[in-house]
Amino acid sequence: MSHGILSTARLGVRRQIGIRSVSTINDRNKFKILVVGGGSGGLSVANQIYDRFKAAGKPLNKGDVAIVDGAEHHYYQPGWTLVGAGLRPKSDFRRPFESQVPNHITHVAENVQSFSPTSSSITTTSGRGLSYDILVVAAGLQINWDGIHGLSEALANPASGVSSIYSYATCDKVWDDVEGLRSGNAIFTQPTGVVKCAGAPQKIMWMAWDRYRRTGRTENVNVDFYTGMPTMFSVKKYSDALDALRVQRGVGSYFQHNLTSIDSVNHKAQFKNADGALLDVDYTILHVTPPMGPLDFLQNSPIVDTAGWVQVDKSTLRHVNPQFGNIFALGDCSSLPTSKTAAAITAQAPVLTENVFSVIDTGDVSNAIYDGYTSCPLLTGYGELMLAEFKYGLQPKESFSGFFDQTKSNRFFYHLKKDLFPTAYWNYMVRGKWFGTQGLSRPSW
Repeated sequence: MSHGILSTARLGVRRQIGIRSVSTINDRNKFKILVVGGGSGGLSVANQIYDRFKAAGKPLNKGDVAIVDGAEHHYYQPGWTLVGAGLRPKSDFRRPFESQVPNHITHVAENVQSFSPTSSSITTTSGRGLSYDILVVAAGLQINWDGIHGLSEALANPASGVSSIYSYATCDKVWDDVEGLRSGNAIFTQPTGVVKCAGAPQKIMWMAWDRYRRTGRTENVNVDFYTGMPTMFSVKKYSDALDALRVQRGVGSYFQHNLTSIDSVNHKAQFKNADGALLDVDYTILHVTPPMGPLDFLQNSPIVDTAGWVQVDKSTLRHVNPQFGNIFALGDCSSLPTSKTAAAITAQAPVLTENVFSVIDTGDVSNAIYDGYTSCPLLTGYGELMLAEFKYGLQPKESFSGFFDQTKSNRFFYHLKKDLFPTAYWNYMVRGKWFGTQGLSRPSW
């Protein structure tokens, strides 16, 4: 293969897996690699794929790789917890989307309406058809703000006491509410099911608790955690440590309780427990983690499973349907049975990149395997953080176990979250130069 053009000798192999040759990049409705979504996963993998071909001495042409995304801005979403804790201004975590796309990658500033995997094409919301050799779906997930009755109205009301770190528009309201509380009930929620970074709902709770401790308010403020989950965390090792911390700090816990509605006028929240019973709770401030799920445009497409996630092999990140062998996915939109975090993407992107390169170069995936690694940096207070790292099967896979007990919070981990990770993200990860636990070194297989 030369300059990204499929060789005649290998074209027969490509046809078997549904890959069609692209004649030229001048027709900008045809691309060799088409990435749907320009979030953490999309930007990372688009750059990594381009770099991988270049490193192999088989560089792609300028514009062979395209990102389809109609967003105006790109966000570093893990930073919103820092905003809610009063540590950083939210402007630190938003940049114009165009500024994050290098010149050698085409940006199609539209959103996807539908997928046609049998013809290796997609249609955008404007009706434009785009075809591809390889499709990478990195579209993220959808936050269902309307899934809780009264939530949208409460978030829009400055006096409601209701906030959420799960949007750029509301993450600074979290700090306003936390800092403004002098006495009363501070309630923090987590829904049943999939959420972005399953530890984040309690990260902001721990930061609020510590703020009240440091400012002498713990005697007047009750902190409670209402979660739809049966435990504090999915990995038992860390869950046990967090539960012990909860008991030590006097934080109330209500497991298998899902927030269903909010009466912001009367400052009441309604929860449903595991038995279906409804419970009305008075709050002074209420931090809400809304329910989440697959994006609407994905849910009825032929490339997803029954739950609405892009159905890929958990090891190779390639679509499980052999007829769709030129489709890959990573991150929040995928069916990968692991937590949906930016750290997971740092481990997924190199595997996906290697397998995309191998499929184009040889017709089959490589021996690059994703083991489910993800990480959840659990802020437990100012100057302290518990670093949860694990893989498939909810088994710990720790980077610092030889130096630290990772069930214990410490300042080193805290500064990774607060200082190193945001810097690494903007300067390296979205440019395809950050490989998680491997740092700046691309893994080899």
